[in-house]
Amino acid sequence: MASPAMVEHLPPPLNSSAEQPPLFDGTTKLYTCYTCPFAQRAWITRNYKGLQDKIKLVPLNLQDRPAWYKEKVYPVNKVPALEHNGKITGESLDLIKYVDSNFEGPSLFPDDPEKRKFGGELWSYVDEFMKIVFTSFKGEGPKECGSAFDHLESALGKFGDGPFFLGQFSGVDIAYIPFVERFQIFLSEVWKYDITAGRPKLAAWIEEMNKIDAYKQTKKTDPKELVEYYKMHFTAQQ
Repeated sequence: MASPAMVEHLPPPLNSSAEQPPLFDGTTKLYTCYTCPFAQRAWITRNYKGLQDKIKLVPLNLQDRPAWYKEKVYPVNKVPALEHNGKITGESLDLIKYVDSNFEGPSLFPDDPEKRKFGGELWSYVDEFMKIVFTSFKGEGPKECGSAFDHLESALGKFGDGPFFLGQFSGVDIAYIPFVERFQIFLSEVWKYDITAGRPKLAAWIEEMNKIDAYKQTKKTDPKELVEYYKMHFTAQQ
């Protein structure tokens, strides 16, 4: 079971004029951005495991990010990054597993060998999924990305003991949902394409995901801003 919903006071994002929080002071910190899908993965993981009091959010303004973040915290200069036990760990997929392994709370990966194997396959596919969809935005959209959503629909039918990729909620769902959330908005607004049409399992998965407080608390995407951003960065349309 996920931890009960708690209303969390979200600190304001830090910009280039903000002072750096103390580094390696014993506080576990998740450097994040409220609108970044990669950072959202780590944020959902933290929330689902009930670690709101154990892992402090340090949100950054990525359009005006502080110089100290690259210079002193994380030279890669991306989010998310976790400050824990005297080191900085980055990469969103790695952080799902890191937080799951190093902190208390409900496990995000099943013990069942078949589910673990299939979960590994889906874990490996997520970058390909994103590539197919983002590439389609520069071409004919739905005609080119439909296969990626068909793959998810098929995967969601693998296990019958729940509506999620591995039956029960897992880290695999966390890996996909930030991008499915955004792709659904963009394809609907720009292409008038419903990714759930003819894909009942995908529709049910999104519906069930939206009931999970750990995820709902991280949904900060403004549809209008998202569409404009994607048009600017990922399409041939300006």
